[in-house]
Amino acid sequence: MVKINKFTFVANSENMKQLIECVPNFSEGRNKEILDKIADAIRSVEGVKLLDIDAGYATNRTVFTFVGEPEPIIEAAFRSIRTAHELIDMTKHKGEHPRMGATDVCPLIPIRNISMDEVVTWAHKLGKRVGEELNLSGYFYEMAATFPARKNLADVRAGEYEGLGEKITSPEWKPDFGPAVFNPKYGATAIAARNFLVAYNINLNTTSTRRANAIAFDVREAGRFKTDAKGKNILDENGEPIRIPGTLKAVKAIGWYIDEYGIAQISTNLTDITVTSIHQAFDEISEKARLRGIRVTGSELVGLVPLQCLLDAGKYFLEKQQRSTGVPDAELIKIAIKSLGLDDLKPFDPKKKIIEYMLDDDQGQKLVSLSIEEFCHQTSAETPTPGGGSVSAVVGAFGVSLATMVANLSSHKRGWDDQWMYFSKWAEKGQQITSRLLYLVDEDTASFNLILEAFRLPKQTAEEQAFRKNAIQEATKYATEIPFRVMQTVYEALPIAEAMIHKGLPSSVSDGAVGVICMQAAMRGAYLNVKINIRSIQDKAFVAEMLGQADQLMQKMDTEAKALIELAESHI
Repeated sequence: MVKINKFTFVANSENMKQLIECVPNFSEGRNKEILDKIADAIRSVEGVKLLDIDAGYATNRTVFTFVGEPEPIIEAAFRSIRTAHELIDMTKHKGEHPRMGATDVCPLIPIRNISMDEVVTWAHKLGKRVGEELNLSGYFYEMAATFPARKNLADVRAGEYEGLGEKITSPEWKPDFGPAVFNPKYGATAIAARNFLVAYNINLNTTSTRRANAIAFDVREAGRFKTDAKGKNILDENGEPIRIPGTLKAVKAIGWYIDEYGIAQISTNLTDITVTSIHQAFDEISEKARLRGIRVTGSELVGLVPLQCLLDAGKYFLEKQQRSTGVPDAELIKIAIKSLGLDDLKPFDPKKKIIEYMLDDDQGQKLVSLSIEEFCHQTSAETPTPGGGSVSAVVGAFGVSLATMVANLSSHKRGWDDQWMYFSKWAEKGQQITSRLLYLVDEDTASFNLILEAFRLPKQTAEEQAFRKNAIQEATKYATEIPFRVMQTVYEALPIAEAMIHKGLPSSVSDGAVGVICMQAAMRGAYLNVKINIRSIQDKAFVAEMLGQADQLMQKMDTEAKALIELAESHI
């Protein structure tokens, strides 16, 4: 929401917060009591939201995911590490996953409005606290690494817990924080600042770990060592083993057998999803498995995933079918889940697995989440919001949706197969614009509430009066900019309707025309909101520029809409 106080004036301040995600992996996946106490430690910090707990029985490992502003995140991470230190005994730990400590890894990931350099600083602060206050040892890796040799987690964790006693006392592996002494009960922790990593497991119709590993070596970036007929490593001129790289960049992978599922999996870490996406990894592993006589039956996401990952996957599989990608997010996610087999082993709930959806849970009910009936009743109630601005944005969204519908219908018309991509691109643009308009529905109401908050500011002293006056002016400017953005956004969608009236399904030309009528009405409504809000703004330059642009946009819309409606009527 938007906030005003004596010291700041920030519109849409929830989106201005610095957010860090913390994803600690604890070497415990079977004892619910221990996991509950770690969760309680995280939840005990105000301002931190625990998004996900993903426990693995066979790996005996649990991934916690929580998000918040930097200081609360570091406090929650510290408390979780302290709790793990108290409750987990590594001398008794067994599991399929590589590990070296009770809190095996604790990566920090920039989510919103924070740079990687800043996250590195917070990672170092966390390590310092763990070393000094808990007397526990560990290393910094990825972007937080203090030495190049410690950047890769696999190198830091090499030898695992069993080799840590010798490793931690060697000069080249002196800990970055904490004593250079082996703690048998705890082990050691690796703390990182890194980009978003997707932990992604591929399910196979085999129980063979050896065959799963062979496929993993085929695809992982590190590949495998080149060997001779006897299985010995072939060396280069410097005496170093020669590697045959795998086919997927920015991918780490190993094969293992999961007893609770009775299958082998390929466990991958996609360390840069802009290089290798989920769907690319799935298809490549499926092909490498096929060549070895094995079939991929589905896949599993460990922890949370960014929304864009599944949207991209949905579009990818629709494109392979030569179907329009201009469909709602929910449909893209559904296609991704089915195509990747994300519900192969257990139900997949997007609301609990997509990080943006988890973050939105605390934002309260949005207007766009209401049914049409509820929205109408709330609009007609004895309250000033939602008002004309929000309704204009809704009407605009309906208009764009109609044009998008014609594009989707046209892309699937029998006999128009060679044109599906043309219509798909228009439909995809329509979905993007519709989403922006739906955001503006709630933002228009938020901007009005901002004005109300400004009027409620104290006005006892001259300083308070000056601040209040300025806050009212700034809030009113923002409340004027929102309907103007509605105008700009709606006008941006007009070419979609134009293309559909000219080239879309002849039987849907009326739908395209109704879309134009809705767009024109939305712009006229937003235009009136601009004009009424701008009356009380004292910044003459702002008023002149805003009114000039709004007048120009409205004139262009009226001219172009009239021509399109007449064209549509001539075809009916």
